[in-house]
Amino acid sequence: MVTEDEAMRRAIALAARGLGTTSPNPVVGCILLDADGEIVGEGFHAYAGGPHAEIVALAQAGQRARGGTAVVTLEPCNHTGRTGPCSQALIGAGVRRVVIAVDDPTPVAAGGAVTLRAAGIHVETGIRRQEASQGNIAWLTAVRRGRPYVTWKFAATLDGRAAAADGTSQWITSQPARTDVHALRATVDAIVAGVGTVIADDPHLTVRDLRDGSLAIKQPLRVVVDSHGRTPENARVNDAAAPTWVVTNQEVGDGPDGRVDLNALLTALHGRGIRSVLLEGGPTLAGAFLAAGLVDQVVGYVAPKLLGAGKTALLDAGVATIGDAIELDLTDIAQIGPDLRFTATLRDKTLEG
Repeated sequence: MVTEDEAMRRAIALAARGLGTTSPNPVVGCILLDADGEIVGEGFHAYAGGPHAEIVALAQAGQRARGGTAVVTLEPCNHTGRTGPCSQALIGAGVRRVVIAVDDPTPVAAGGAVTLRAAGIHVETGIRRQEASQGNIAWLTAVRRGRPYVTWKFAATLDGRAAAADGTSQWITSQPARTDVHALRATVDAIVAGVGTVIADDPHLTVRDLRDGSLAIKQPLRVVVDSHGRTPENARVNDAAAPTWVVTNQEVGDGPDGRVDLNALLTALHGRGIRSVLLEGGPTLAGAFLAAGLVDQVVGYVAPKLLGAGKTALLDAGVATIGDAIELDLTDIAQIGPDLRFTATLRDKTLEG
């Protein structure tokens, strides 16, 4: 017998398997328990336009779902889009109880819980809400703010250097850390870099397979922030390995500094169905995003090395005095090979004091 709490934990883990492939839809996981509390079906939303998690789980369970419980990370949808409403599918399957982690905040899809209750199904919400929300944070942020969730990723030495005095930067971190970055890239919809990084390092900005170096099946959109169109035609970001958008002022307008308007850029990416962005380079662009308040999460890879000179990992982020420092809340610290990876969210100072 599996408890509903244990089933929700499993559903959240299943939902994460859809990261990077479901946009503009959320990631969702579902576990179906029979009347005796045994798992008879499970599923997750794998790609936009494909069957929802509940439909996959119901197909697996068949008649064993009747009289059972559906444990789902997000409120079952209540509308007909590219697929039918999951609320009606659960009703038709004879499920007697539905346990939901997070209410759906979108007007078009919300209302599933109301429909289920009207059909006589017992509905409980809020089970592992915080954990499920964190697993769907990119989509939830995009819904609430109308822009993608932005993660700034950087690699640096222990003294905060992103390159040596002669400009060399490959490789500051170890192979295990670089492999970990590919796993991180695989979870996002777009990778953003500045033209300076493209010219200096000629990065590929793709997801390579974690075993043999080949390209992953689905690649994030590569976005080059290039105010005045300086990206070389033969740059690797212009190859056929993944789609690329070289963004100029002419396309999205000028920001306060005369460069690409970053707010307009994120709005445009949202319009393209992008719900999560990995900001990879370089220090000037990262500083501009931070100064504009457009970074939600920071993932830093710190190598146990010292340089004492060279380019820092971050340039002007709009901080002039210590009282204005951008404060972070650490959410995870892990050792990746010889390196340290930390994950942190930006602290909302409006909620303090």
